Amino acid sequence: MSERARQPEDLGRLFVERANAGDVEGLVALYEPDAVLAVPGGQVQGAALIREFYAKLLADGPRFAPGEGQPALRKGNLALTSTLLPGGNATAEVARRQPDGSWRWVVDQPTVLPPG
Repeated sequence: MSERARQPEDLGRLFVERANAGDVEGLVALYEPDAVLAVPGGQVQGAALIREFYAKLLADGPRFAPGEGQPALRKGNLALTSTLLPGGNATAEVARRQPDGSWRWVVDQPTVLPPG
C-alpha cells in the first residue's frame, strides 16, 4: 500500500515521488474518486480520466522537480494547498481529510499562471 498523506502538505511531495517513479496508480490514489483535475484545454473528472491523463503524461518518462510547498490553509476538513514551482509558476489544490485521517485532493490546478 502506498504512503498516505498524513497532512495536506504531504500531497505535493508524494506527487513528485510517484510521478518520477512512473507510478500512475499512486498518483490516482492522491485524488478522491470524483476529483477534478485541470488539464491543457480543460479539465477531467473522476479516477478513470485522471488515470488516463497521467498514463499519457508519464509515458515518455518526464522528470518532475520538487517545488516549494506552501503551508496549507485549513478550514475544518478542507485545505488549500499550493506549491511554488521552478520557473515561476505555481499550483493550487483543494484537499479533503478522509475518514481515516489522511488527505486527498478534490480539485487540482497544476498550473495557476498562463504561459508566456
